[in-house]
Amino acid sequence: MRDRLAEIAARYLRTHEAARLLGISPRTLEKYRCHGSGPTFRKLGGRVVYAIDDLEAWADQAACRSTSDPRYDEARAAGRVEASGRVATAHLHR
Repeated sequence: MRDRLAEIAARYLRTHEAARLLGISPRTLEKYRCHGSGPTFRKLGGRVVYAIDDLEAWADQAACRSTSDPRYDEARAAGRVEASGRVATAHLHR
């Protein structure tokens, strides 16, 4: 039973751990969460956690081959908020 609990716990990261994995600040990840432009998260009790698979999928959506890649502008806009308060790009499309 202990091994199963450890396995489940290893699948989820708290905000600061998820931010470290992505190479961004925890505050940036919190901002993305508020604006709806970050990775999928779960609220378990009073804690926000991220599944490692969701973090990797979110990061993969921003993959570009060059700055001339058509997806580059969309990837750069992720997380930005327009003057109207709306998120410039809520989710990247495949």
